[in-house]
Amino acid sequence: MVNEGNIGFTLPRGATGFFRPKDGRLPRTDLRAFRAALYAAARVVGGEVGEVEEQAYPRTFHTATIVTRAGENIVLCHAHHPWVAFARTRRDWYGEEFLNPPPWAHTFTDAGFVVLGHEQLVTPLSHVDTSVLTQGEWREVRFYGITTLGGVLFNAWD
Repeated sequence: MVNEGNIGFTLPRGATGFFRPKDGRLPRTDLRAFRAALYAAARVVGGEVGEVEEQAYPRTFHTATIVTRAGENIVLCHAHHPWVAFARTRRDWYGEEFLNPPPWAHTFTDAGFVVLGHEQLVTPLSHVDTSVLTQGEWREVRFYGITTLGGVLFNAWD
């Protein structure tokens, strides 16, 4: 099921990619599971998996492409939580540049990921439970002018 609802999204620890050593390491999304879901999606659309770029500091997400006759589809996967999103272009960070999930996005939910849609990702932070964010994370949010849920999740702050 694709999650388009805006109600009740609570940011968990690690959503921004920042962590405090005293709180322990952040969870890691299973990159092998993401790759497997990419190949399943490519089979569904009769395409192929293009470049898969693993998350590297300071980015909080992996980026991949699925190439079809109709063009290239950019797939984002959060490095610490199993969230998947879709975008028109590759970037180091996103704010509101998300696409609605394609019809074949169910391959990611079938693999245990949560597919986030455009409407949810552009939700203003004022409508998201941000109580877990630390003062340092809020400093970054303000510094980079982040105003949306997607901007918090898919970022490259340092």
